[in-house]
Amino acid sequence: MLMAHPAVLSNLIEQYETLMTLHAENGNAEVRRRLDDIAYTLCVSTGTRDVDAALIAARHRLPGARTLDDSVLMA
Repeated sequence: MLMAHPAVLSNLIEQYETLMTLHAENGNAEVRRRLDDIAYTLCVSTGTRDVDAALIAARHRLPGARTLDDSVLMA
């Protein structure tokens, strides 16, 4: 599977977070449509089916994302 470049993923995450803030503030149709478009693009770019999984996958692809990852405990 092709993976998006980390710079692209970073930009998508930033756009999604900005649009979520705008949607929470005023919730107009244009912001919602753009939010849906970015969520879809994140899902396609990460090979996931929902935006929460896409955000997690995208963040894990960013440089330095795993340096402080405590999701797997060492025995």
